[in-house]
Order: sequence, then structure tokens, then C-alpha cells
Amino acid sequence: MTQRPICLITGASAGIGAACARLGAGTYDFVLNYRRDTVGAEASKAAIEAAGGRAVLAQGDVSNPADIDKVYKIADDTFGRVNVLINNAGIVGKSAKLTEIDHARLTEMMNVNVIGAMLVAKEAVIRMQAQGSGGAIINISSAAARLGSANQYVDYAASKAAIDIFTKGLSDEVAADNIRVMAIRPGLIDTEIHAKGGEPGRAQRLAHMVPMKREGSAEEVAQAILWLASDQASYVTGSTLDVTGGR
Repeated sequence: MTQRPICLITGASAGIGAACARLGAGTYDFVLNYRRDTVGAEASKAAIEAAGGRAVLAQGDVSNPADIDKVYKIADDTFGRVNVLINNAGIVGKSAKLTEIDHARLTEMMNVNVIGAMLVAKEAVIRMQAQGSGGAIINISSAAARLGSANQYVDYAASKAAIDIFTKGLSDEVAADNIRVMAIRPGLIDTEIHAKGGEPGRAQRLAHMVPMKREGSAEEVAQAILWLASDQASYVTGSTLDVTGGR
């Protein structure tokens, strides 16, 4: 059995999740969760294996509790433990005002971004407590949790604000078990999520609003995540780190 720590990444087929897999390949072996993008997930797996690591794919929708169970069964059967969770899977809807957002969209948003993230973290905590050696959970929030995303994604912003307070509450629950829980708030990052929200050029279009006058990269966010997951951040828990270029 591998001696490397085991990292589970949800939403590992693209964007920040895929960047974490590529940059962490020299340190961890991985369980790579994805929902539909098999090609992207396979690319993340190939990058890890090219760096000498091991990776297993675990398809599943985090809004479905049965799929979460399936993902963790793959982790249990393959590696027998989970040391780090990068709780990254999330969705955004098309740009809209609240008056244009319906119940179905709100339900999907909260099921994936909040309830799914909480249930994924729950299963990680159960395993980390049983292992007795602690662990690290990094939840992916967003600067939208502070900014509100008026006229664009107020539902997404609200879901990420929930992640911020969930991070603090869970961190207090499990700190005595040597389980550290943190969050990252990415800002305007050049990833595929903007295209999924109907605005493929959004990061470039709004870059002038960032004090650093540019969009960030998925790799820059991943570096911060991997630092939080590492022993170099051993006295950090309950914190939410902005990776926003100053915005």
C-alpha cells in the first residue's frame, strides 16, 4: 500500500481541481472525483501518473448521497484512508437577477455547493477520526461570498457564504482530533466556470476591477490550497484565505 498521503479532490476534471492534481502529483496519491468530464478526469490522472504518483477515478455527483458513498468506497477499497480533502466541486448558473431565478435553480445550487460539500466533508471527517492521525479539509468558497454578485449570481454567492461559516463551525468541531478545516476564496480566476455561466470571457473583461489588474490562474489558487493542506500550515485552521489579487 502506498506510503504517500491520500488526497481526495472533488471536481478534479477541470479548473482548480485539476490544477491541484497536477501540482500535488509529487506529494500525494489521489482519488479524483468528477461528474461528467471523463476526458478531463483522465487527463488529471495521466498527469499524476507521469509524475510517479497513483490516482484512481471516482465518478459521482456530489448532490447525490449514493454517489458520495460510491466515491468513498473507491477511496476505501483502493487506499484505505483519506488524509486530505479538497472539497472543490461546485456549479454556477447563468448570469441572472434574483427575480429571474427559480426554485429548481436554487435547489440545484444548494444541493451541489452546500449540502453536497457538507456531506463530502462529513465522510472525510468520519475516516480521519477513525484513522486517528488527523487530516486536512480545504473547502472552496469564493470572493462572491463577500461581494454578493448582484445582478449576476446572488444564489452562487449565498452558497459560498454558507461554505465560509460551515468551514469555521466544522473546524471548531474537529480541531481536537487534529483535523484542520480551512477555506479558499478565489477571486476572478481564468477557469472554465465562466463559460459554464454563459460568459466565457468574463475573467478578462473584468480584470481591470482587480487591484493587480489581471485575472488569476487555477495554478495560483492550487498553490494556496496545497500549502493549507501541507504540514507547513500545521497551526492554521478555521481560516478562510482570499486569493483574489486584492479584490
